[in-house]
Amino acid sequence: MTRREKARLAARNVADPFNALTILGASAIAVGSDADSPYGPGMKGFGRYVGVSYAQDITGEFFGTFLIPSIVHQDPHYHRMPNANIPRRIRHAIVQVVWTQGDNGKGMMNYGALVGFAMVDEIGNFYVPGQQTNLPASGERYVTGLASAPIDNFVTEFLPDVARRIHLRVVLFQQIINQVAKAPGAGSP
Repeated sequence: MTRREKARLAARNVADPFNALTILGASAIAVGSDADSPYGPGMKGFGRYVGVSYAQDITGEFFGTFLIPSIVHQDPHYHRMPNANIPRRIRHAIVQVVWTQGDNGKGMMNYGALVGFAMVDEIGNFYVPGQQTNLPASGERYVTGLASAPIDNFVTEFLPDVARRIHLRVVLFQQIINQVAKAPGAGSP
């Protein structure tokens, strides 16, 4: 991928409607379940939470999908393995967090995730309300981020198969399937 293609991918990821639904839903649940959060109660707290979430998302896409992959020549896509057996696909989704594919098709460390998570967290220390900024707290957030990263990979890896097997024709799922299928390198190991 060229730098321009990586920049377009990052912008597309931020502007994706499913991303917006996720941010809006998570913000509503977080503010609704804790009126005493640093964001505050009600619509004002909800708005702050959405703003901070989008700022973190934009920062993450800039570093993890565009800048770092452009510098180290890393392909920021997740590459599905639809023809492999399920245990192999599960391992692949987990390993992809630390080992991914370079622009040349060869394996390499996933610097976009490994370095990007740390950078996003440290930048977030400047504007995320109520976030502890000491080293142990940052380390804990980093480990949690890496540990939860395979969840996105599992969705990308298995959702198209699940939707196909239960014959869902819901527009939302069909759009996800189409996006995954259009991704360069989809289906390659």
